[in-house]
Parts: sequence; structure tokens; C-alpha cells
Amino acid sequence: MEIKKYIGGFIQSNGYIIYRKDCTEAFIIDPGYKPERFLDFAADNNLEISGVLLTHHHKDHIGAVKTIIDKLGCTAFIHEADAHYCSFPVTTFEDGHVFMLGEEKITAVNTPGHTKGSCCFCAEGGDHFTGDTLFDTDIGRTDLEDGDPWGMAAALQNIVNKWPDEIRVHPGHGDSSTMAKVRKYNPEFIEALELDLDKH
Repeated sequence: MEIKKYIGGFIQSNGYIIYRKDCTEAFIIDPGYKPERFLDFAADNNLEISGVLLTHHHKDHIGAVKTIIDKLGCTAFIHEADAHYCSFPVTTFEDGHVFMLGEEKITAVNTPGHTKGSCCFCAEGGDHFTGDTLFDTDIGRTDLEDGDPWGMAAALQNIVNKWPDEIRVHPGHGDSSTMAKVRKYNPEFIEALELDLDKH
């Protein structure tokens, strides 16, 4: 998988274009700012955008979506729990939905905590796009409108922590990493793993 990252906004949000060299299909993930960058890259590389994948509903991750879908006529996809926050047309999916990029499967995994509908997009080749669930040295905040600290801890313990060390993590903010580095250098992730969910 090939990955192009764009950073935008005052809190430096990551948006991605993912594609493969063996096909012309591509997806955009979390375009928060400057839609023309995503549109120009797709045009310059003869990519056909199959859809816009959204890890969650916050504005810094969806701000450029309407312009992109209006220009390209493609579909924006978001987990059903976050859909009502969007002011543009979306198609909803449930946990476990599979998107195809050429012959590579990308599975949407619901990891509630940052928002109820927060998702990670997990490509079978090992690239995982984690939105605001997991960063390289911390985890997503849970003190916003539909955040849930215990839900976040459960998602990290029961889902994310099962990912092998070699998984490549591409977050919604900051640098990409691997699960091996996250397990070593991410104190908030380590702390979340130590929480006793049975006491909640």
C-alpha cells in the first residue's frame, strides 16, 4: 500500500490518501483541511477515489469532505453512531465492514472512546489508520461530548492490544509508529491496559 499524508489546521490533523500501484483505486481518509490537496494528488496520479473513509465525526477530520464528494461524486463513509453529526451525505457502516482497495481488504473496527463511532481502518497488509483512538505516544481524549474513558480503555485492551508488534499505526495526529514502539513509548496506552474494567 502507498500512503500520502497531508497535515492541516492549527491542531495538525492528518489526512491520508491510500492507494496501490497495481490498480487505480484509492481512498481518502479523514480529510480535514484543504480539499484541493487531495483532489490534485488524485488527479496528478490518475487515481479514482472509491470513497472517503472517516474515523470519526470531529471537524478537524471531516472539514474537507463536502468539497471532495461534491467534486468527485464519491461517497463518504462513517460508522452509524457518528453519522448524525455530519452535515453532508454519508453512508453508514457497522463494526467489521470490509472495504476493498484492489485486492487488499480494509476492515473498519469500531473502537469507541474518543467518540461512540470512532473506528480504525485496518488494512490486511499491516497499515492501521487509528484516527484519534491511538497516537504514537498517547491516546485520544475522552472528555468531549460523546467520549467515554472506560470505553476507550476497553477498546485498547480488547482490540488494539491484540495487534501484533509489526502493525504500522497511522494516527489522526502526529507521527506514524508501530505497535512495538507504542507498547514501549506510549505511557497513556500502557496505563489504559492496567485499568481494571471489572471495577467500572
